[in-house]
Amino acid sequence: MAIDAYGNTLGATSATTTASTSTTNPNSILGKDDFLKLLLLELKYQDPTAPMDSEKILTQTSQLATLESTEKTNKALETLAASLSASMQYSGIAAIGKIADTGSNAVIKEKGANTEFELYFPHDVATGNINILDNNGNVLRTMAIGATDAGIAHYTWDGKNNSGVELDEGIYYVESAYTKTDGTSATARVGLYPIESIKFDSGKTYAKLGSSYVDFSTIKEVVGN
Repeated sequence: MAIDAYGNTLGATSATTTASTSTTNPNSILGKDDFLKLLLLELKYQDPTAPMDSEKILTQTSQLATLESTEKTNKALETLAASLSASMQYSGIAAIGKIADTGSNAVIKEKGANTEFELYFPHDVATGNINILDNNGNVLRTMAIGATDAGIAHYTWDGKNNSGVELDEGIYYVESAYTKTDGTSATARVGLYPIESIKFDSGKTYAKLGSSYVDFSTIKEVVGN
């Protein structure tokens, strides 16, 4: 399975929405109206022989003004957050058909299991190789590929090196060097895929890269194809 630059597994994503029961003032937070009522109530029942001094009234009035200002700021921030979320969604839609770079060509090898990954070839392939590398860039396994149509191609690595010895579980890297049908050379790697579609779920934007949906915010770069 492939992973992106943030260590997230590139797998199908489905989000579930949990219904919540709304309650009135669940945290017992006093609003500006409550604050004003308390102030008026305090003035109403104050001791006539020892009335509240003007400094205290001014202090409480100042606190009321600060509270109202804070509420307005919070509402403005909520509106801004909603606008930014909508902007992200529109950006995702505009990115359909472009190439997304997840920032990593890594795959995870699990013990005793095959490793599945996908490569995107923007051109028809005549012949080429897929190389599995360690974190030092050493080629551990080379797999030959034959004629392949342009697009997303799925491959399976058995987890072994060129000598047939199974490698330790961990993170490895995948790249390909190939010859196009016109005789010129090109390269491909895990982590570069066209954005086929956009999905919105629970306030998040997901991009379909190959057969998987990934969080759009984790994509490192979007470039024209």
